[in-house]
Amino acid sequence: MRLHEYAQYDAVGLRELIGKGEVTAAEVESTARRALEWADARVNGLTVPVFASALDHAADGPFGGVPFLIKDHGPVAEGVPFSVGSRALQGIAAPYDTDLMKRFRAAGLATLGVTTVPEMVVDFVTESARYGITRNPWDLERTPGGSSGGAAALVAAGAVPLAHASDGAGSIRIPASCCGLVGLKPSRGRVTSGPDMGEPMFGMAYEFGLTRTVRDTAHLLDAVHGPGVGDKYTAPPPLRPYVSEPGADPGRLRVAVTTASWSGSPVDPEVAAATTAVAAVLEGMGHQVSEGSPAVDWPATVRAMAAQRVAIASTMLLAPREPDPAMLEIPTRHLLQAARETGALDLIVGFHAQNQVTRSVGAFFTGHDLLVTPTLAQLPVPHGTFRYEEENHPALDERLAKIFDYGPFTMAFNVSGHPAISLPLGWSGNGLPIGVQLVAAYGREDLLLRVAARLEEAMPWRDRVPGVSLLHVR
Repeated sequence: MRLHEYAQYDAVGLRELIGKGEVTAAEVESTARRALEWADARVNGLTVPVFASALDHAADGPFGGVPFLIKDHGPVAEGVPFSVGSRALQGIAAPYDTDLMKRFRAAGLATLGVTTVPEMVVDFVTESARYGITRNPWDLERTPGGSSGGAAALVAAGAVPLAHASDGAGSIRIPASCCGLVGLKPSRGRVTSGPDMGEPMFGMAYEFGLTRTVRDTAHLLDAVHGPGVGDKYTAPPPLRPYVSEPGADPGRLRVAVTTASWSGSPVDPEVAAATTAVAAVLEGMGHQVSEGSPAVDWPATVRAMAAQRVAIASTMLLAPREPDPAMLEIPTRHLLQAARETGALDLIVGFHAQNQVTRSVGAFFTGHDLLVTPTLAQLPVPHGTFRYEEENHPALDERLAKIFDYGPFTMAFNVSGHPAISLPLGWSGNGLPIGVQLVAAYGREDLLLRVAARLEEAMPWRDRVPGVSLLHVR
């Protein structure tokens, strides 16, 4: 199997080839190894060399033999080292599989490596002292987003058709926007985070993946959704398999669209234009489209997200050994100090703010079926935009404010728990992808998949190929 032939298939397509006997799983894995080595040399998306052999997986699963990657955001797969992008956490291996990893294996996903992240996954770019800069295959001088930047860069380059990702403030949707991918953040409780976490980052972080097609997203969600044993709460089960949703009629929807950020930060005109173009297409499909937005209290959103500092710090402090502060990057040291200074009353204020935001967003969806926004306020930024020299490094809140102004549309739905998906539906004048975010009522991933599939057909992106892509390799 040649590299460009391999890269033209999504995960479902590869599985169909294997199922028909047109190619063997071993041949696909061998090709994926070469693809990963080629792409990683250009985008720096892997934390370690490609595994000598794929992690054990079910050959007869729905994705049996499809190449896959997991994210370096904490213990995931038994025996696999992780560092959460930090020099201070080297040499630690996961003691057992997470519940999600067990589902990845049961689905037949052949895990071949671990993808890069910013230190402690607290950035919308993927640059760390541990792994260096991860590059965007659409423009190597720009970020692939964060924190799932390594996953996004390698999927976009064609090295694997899909990869594990997680989202604490936009970390699935933002890399999807930067790299021209499909990025679904599921509803709170849809995908388990057991057994170690009942509600990661106080219920504001989510596990799933990045794909190139809507149908892959639907198949992956079918493979991994549902509660784990002892989960604190779970989302309502779907009425039918998610693979039934692409192609299903969504009905006539009440669609609201906004290009105004809740933080008040400016939105790039090309990003705003891409969003309004999607709204026009939806109106042309017969949906009722109007300007509108949830009454998102931005200061309350920021207060709710501040509680994540304690959760992130606990990841470091509960590691097998406490990290050496001298080995941490400056933002992480600031975050750790802020977490140590956070008291019980501060957390309660954050939880109250989370409730405020959740109620207001929930109220909005009693009168609307769908919300359309930009995913990011700006185009993918050049490397170094959010990094500073030690002598002039800003305080934590100042730095986070700048990051949140870059990505002001995603984190309200981490706080509220509503499902949201970024789709590559726009393109800048210089050929960079622009993600448009769709948000639905709690538990309505089915509706997002129906509408996403219609938009994928009306505004196709499969023929858009980054400059760094296996599709160019002959």
